Amino acid sequence: MGVTKTELFTDEQTRLADLAKAFAHPARVAILQMLAQKKACVCGDLVDELPLAQATVSQHLKELKRIGIIRGDIDPPRVCYCINEPVWNEARHAFGDLLDSLISTSCC
Repeated sequence: MGVTKTELFTDEQTRLADLAKAFAHPARVAILQMLAQKKACVCGDLVDELPLAQATVSQHLKELKRIGIIRGDIDPPRVCYCINEPVWNEARHAFGDLLDSLISTSCC
């Protein structure tokens, strides 16, 4: 079995790759768009608006929360999710810096 060699990369590169995972699935993009538009959301609302099963939405929410790009406040029996603005801004700056650095070094 192959082993990932994340230790060969900088913490910044690893974090950027982790943040990129948040945008690597259209369902996660849709969830982020809904949360950004509504400023807060209950999981049930997301399930009603997405063409996915509740368990699938929950898995995507779990991954977004693991990355830190969303927060979930528990108010039994519901969990209210919202964008975690400091991490959102971290992602904006990290991707912006990466894209800016690539365009300035392009040779083609």
